[in-house]
Amino acid sequence: MGDLTLTPSLPSREIPRVVIEHPDFYVVHKPALWLTHRVHARFEVPDVVTFMQQDTGEEGLSPPHRLDRETSGAQVLSRDPDAARTFYTLFKQHLVGKTYLAIVHGTPDWERLTVDAPLGELGLGGANRVVIRQAVIPDGRPAITDFRVVDRRAGHALIEAYPRSGRLHQIRAHLSHLGLPMVGDKIYGRDPTVFLEFMQTGQTPELTARLGLSRQALHAARLAFPWDGAQVVAEVPLSSDLQAYWDGLI
Repeated sequence: MGDLTLTPSLPSREIPRVVIEHPDFYVVHKPALWLTHRVHARFEVPDVVTFMQQDTGEEGLSPPHRLDRETSGAQVLSRDPDAARTFYTLFKQHLVGKTYLAIVHGTPDWERLTVDAPLGELGLGGANRVVIRQAVIPDGRPAITDFRVVDRRAGHALIEAYPRSGRLHQIRAHLSHLGLPMVGDKIYGRDPTVFLEFMQTGQTPELTARLGLSRQALHAARLAFPWDGAQVVAEVPLSSDLQAYWDGLI
């Protein structure tokens, strides 16, 4: 099986950029703070599908997977129903490899680590319950993530994460479980009051200063999947805001 590897030089403008254009699909670089697709309650937030439909004139574009709004990086868009069905099968059979980069607080004493720990709703209860928060719990759904330390700097680490399963917030929850909260993370970060404050006030300069970033430091750096007898590999360099944060650590 041959390899098709593209490592594009992405411009600094924060709009979606095509990484791979294939007759059946696009791989684009989704900027942070963009939605993957439009959500009815969030018309004011730009989304990748609408932008690409307007840019290409193709109305049939659809995302076979989704990146969180605050996550940047490689996003696939199928170009027709046949491609959409094929991607559905590839993702269902776990044939799409996804590699992420994360900047975390803390410097682990290991180089590689596999976390095999079930995840489920934390269930804090009460008026301040964060419903979507996940945690390692005995009766949770199986979740496995492989981690590798890329670099360490000034009390931080740059970590590569390869999720073998696709649970909600899997990488963030597993890093939190390891005591390595992600920089900028409002739900799994070091300050448990941040998310509720964000829901009340939005992203204020003061909140950004406390978090270090205006979004979680998670980037989808690589996608790999079989297509037409070849292995397609798309690599997207670390987004400019995360690179600037990392470079600024001394």
